[in-house]
Amino acid sequence: MATTLPINSTPSSALRAVQAILAAGLVCGTLDGLTALVVYPVGWKALFQFIASGILGPKSFEGGLKTALLGMALHYTVAFGAAIVYYAASRVLPVLLQRALLLGIAYGVCVHLVMTFVVVPLSAIGRRPQTVQGFLTGLVVHMIVVGPSIALTLRRCLR
Repeated sequence: MATTLPINSTPSSALRAVQAILAAGLVCGTLDGLTALVVYPVGWKALFQFIASGILGPKSFEGGLKTALLGMALHYTVAFGAAIVYYAASRVLPVLLQRALLLGIAYGVCVHLVMTFVVVPLSAIGRRPQTVQGFLTGLVVHMIVVGPSIALTLRRCLR
């Protein structure tokens, strides 16, 4: 016989989880995008066209506003995906929210490694030369902006 939960418990906690994930993805995507515009001053359209080139290849840079908006959507999709992973892991390991800053920094390292060595090489961008400075810059951004913004936002929303 299955145990039933109170009627309001499941939808309420599910809604809270969705809201927390949406907030974490929005905060992360926005802060990361703004940071990228400062670190890589190529202009917002070229930055997001580069992201779109992950699925469109070099033709992305010929697509104008449409491909820039596609890149922005992809950027936020990745941010929401990273927030979903951290949220799911925090359900199994509550310490991820209890020590959100420290473990958010560690999560930023993980996200950077996955993006650098798995996602980008498997995309239409493919393998590209990696400089030590470029790798370290991306690593620092992920450690300061990406991981902590997700972990701290989730912790705040789920309290």
